[in-house]
Amino acid sequence: MKWRRRSRVFCMSPAMTEFSQGSLPDKRQVAASFSRAAASYDSVAELQRAVGSRLLEQVPASVVAADWLDIGCGTGYFTRALGERFAAASGMALDIAEGMLQHARPLGGATHFIAGDAERLPLRDASRDLLFSSLAVQWCGDFAAVLSEAQRVLRPGGVLAFSSLCVGTLQELRDSWQAVDGHVHVNRFRQFTDYQQLCAASGLQVLNLQVQPHALYYPDVRSLTHELKALGAHNLNPGRPGGLTGRARILALIDAYERFRQPQGLPATYQVLYAVLQKEG
Repeated sequence: MKWRRRSRVFCMSPAMTEFSQGSLPDKRQVAASFSRAAASYDSVAELQRAVGSRLLEQVPASVVAADWLDIGCGTGYFTRALGERFAAASGMALDIAEGMLQHARPLGGATHFIAGDAERLPLRDASRDLLFSSLAVQWCGDFAAVLSEAQRVLRPGGVLAFSSLCVGTLQELRDSWQAVDGHVHVNRFRQFTDYQQLCAASGLQVLNLQVQPHALYYPDVRSLTHELKALGAHNLNPGRPGGLTGRARILALIDAYERFRQPQGLPATYQVLYAVLQKEG
């Protein structure tokens, strides 16, 4: 399945790779980074829109959401989509980045826009029919807490639909940097098997849990790194090198990445997890 937009191609494959665990960024840095990126985010968020649209399609048609929550709403693109699908419902949008909320609020789609954390939802027990979260929970250090909160705030029969990123994301960029200096330059993500185990132990029924690789193509490395920065998703890892990256290392990175070039351009592969879970009742 492919999306063609501007000069890039989006490809999806059913293949799954094997992952390894790594540490996650500090959420305060995540919030600050995405707040700074709020103004530029939508101009480069084609993958995010493609993933979120696919996730929204996976929300069962049987779900009647009188009350829903968009977790990690960002600029509110899917807040507005949820508002259209569940027009008679009461919607709420939550994000850890106040800069994103300031961008989303004027555009509407939800009754309330609030700053908050998926690991500590500021909601009453059994108060939501649908929790929707696209490409946000990968930044949560305690995903078991995210699932526990979902179990708490969902009504019986309520649904949690989320997408995330797994180990193997941006592997081409990671391998290219490894050939240059061995430092951590690419964000780390959880293994798919970690998500499997945590979801199985959550008390929620797993309706769908799968990984789909998405490949984006760029004319050069600078186009990729510029897009990551504009998204607020550049390197936020603990242990990342400080200061500016020297010209010699950038040139070495460009040279190392060339071995991945394909006819469409330089690939950047994202291992995207799609999940739909339901509370019993």
